Amino acid sequence: MQLSNLLLGKNELAEEVWVALRECTPVVLGVVPFGITCGIMGLTANLSGIETILMSVFVFAGASQFIGITMLGAGITGWGIIILTTLLVNLRHLIMGSSLAPYMIRLPFPLQAFLAFFLTDEAYALTISRIHKARYSVLYQLTVSTMLYVVWVLATIVGVILGSYISDPLTWGLDFAMPATFLVLLIPLLADRISLIVFGMAAVVSVLATLYLPGKWYIIIACLTASLIGGLLEGDRNHA
Repeated sequence: MQLSNLLLGKNELAEEVWVALRECTPVVLGVVPFGITCGIMGLTANLSGIETILMSVFVFAGASQFIGITMLGAGITGWGIIILTTLLVNLRHLIMGSSLAPYMIRLPFPLQAFLAFFLTDEAYALTISRIHKARYSVLYQLTVSTMLYVVWVLATIVGVILGSYISDPLTWGLDFAMPATFLVLLIPLLADRISLIVFGMAAVVSVLATLYLPGKWYIIIACLTASLIGGLLEGDRNHA
């Protein structure tokens, strides 16, 4: 009886890992050109290959890396302003972390910290989608996050190697790979009226904020607006 339970447990774990690998594969393919672009742009900003790769290893934040590389390439070397700018861009992680907090709070603190480092837009989108479809699984989140991290670092290395052959990767349209990937993840989740309303309002606010506000503030404002509207609509539905 104990042996059968043990085998069942192992089978369930293996199935969870397999589901994670299967569902993250399309997202990983979208990360590859983004990581290659990061590696190439690091060289164009006069960073060494090692510095560019180590940035991916220790920072692991695509948008922040691109902004940091761009600022360094423009001659901005003050670490204070670079850190502040990337911090503002990554404020959306507070919202994503708050969304996952009810599930991750039960985990041991070292594991929480480990997963927090690996928390990216892609890992969050896949994990929250899994929660909606089935349940929260720490093994699923860990597998997805690890895969994205490994592929990101490897893609950066490839970008560094290709840097001497491709001077401007953005002319290839590689910067659209990630938005296209997120659209694929987002559209299946728009299954009811509230989701469509929140999506529509976030899109409108994002576009308007992009037109009239500097920097990446549109990301934060759109996230907060969507969260507020979604919370109000969900609250009305639960009350009814």
